[in-house]
Amino acid sequence: MSKLTAKQNIKAIATAIKAEEQSLRARYPILNQQNKIAMVILLVSLCSLFGVATLYYLAVIPSWLCIILAAFITSISHELEHDLIHKQYFSNRPFIHNFMMLTVWLMRPNTVNPWYRRKIHLHHHKVSGTSQDLEERLVGNGIKSPLLRALVITDGLLGLLINTKRFNKEISGFKFFRVFNAGFPIATAYFAILYGVIAYYAVQFVQPFTLPPWGAELLAMADFLMVVLIVPNIIRSTSLNLVTSSMHYYGGVNNLLEQTHVITSRWFLPFQLFCFDFGRTHTIHHFVPNQPFYIRQLISKKIHPIMAQHGVRFNDLQSLKHANHYPVKELSSQQGV
Repeated sequence: MSKLTAKQNIKAIATAIKAEEQSLRARYPILNQQNKIAMVILLVSLCSLFGVATLYYLAVIPSWLCIILAAFITSISHELEHDLIHKQYFSNRPFIHNFMMLTVWLMRPNTVNPWYRRKIHLHHHKVSGTSQDLEERLVGNGIKSPLLRALVITDGLLGLLINTKRFNKEISGFKFFRVFNAGFPIATAYFAILYGVIAYYAVQFVQPFTLPPWGAELLAMADFLMVVLIVPNIIRSTSLNLVTSSMHYYGGVNNLLEQTHVITSRWFLPFQLFCFDFGRTHTIHHFVPNQPFYIRQLISKKIHPIMAQHGVRFNDLQSLKHANHYPVKELSSQQGV
């Protein structure tokens, strides 16, 4: 790490990110068509999701392939939502902007609504690494117990229920029903179907019974949704929650340099696949929030060495043993970029 102050290092990184973006936009003027690019990505993703579901319905592809493809597609919609939260697209055209917000929520129905998430995400940027960071704590950041962490990462609703008592004590202004109701009606329907299907097959295993015709039709619809939307989003959100809760520090954070580390470890590659390489690129977002996700992808290879030079850590997976606490002492060496 250079001998500059934290403020100087932060400025150097942000300046390099912005310069690389400007250079990229100068070389590829099409990147300045930001609204159009976002809409194309959204429509292609949405049509792809419908296409994959249709192929499964027609028995052209097996369930496992449908689940994998849908999980990857919905990870793109998460990146779009992230950018929409920062008003990167159609900020002056509220109808289109809100249409996009609703669409990405429908594609990722196991989340709170994007309008509420905007509030907690912008707050996240202000308090990242502290006990007040509700967004990251909801997905497992700062939890030391591996079992509890796994439960929270895998099931957001269960995690909310488990941590409510602690959040009431530690997070200023936290209200359980404010978070819970932010999922109504889409996330509410998602979890009702998920838990309903699990309960049905559990009861069938213990005491088999026959459903009436209308019940069989509902079950067939639920089974279809499990394959094309619900299980893919379990994979997507679990992958994202694992990566983001692993790369954000919790405690001991004093500045931007200490909020996150970059994850490039090969052990995380399967999870990176279903969260659109989040671990490699999200730290860039912390230094320059108002930047489309595809720009971060395109500049990350050049920016990573600069970040390492100015004090950003890479693959600090040891922090997981200490509930994500930022190390007090500098490591003698960092893992490769």
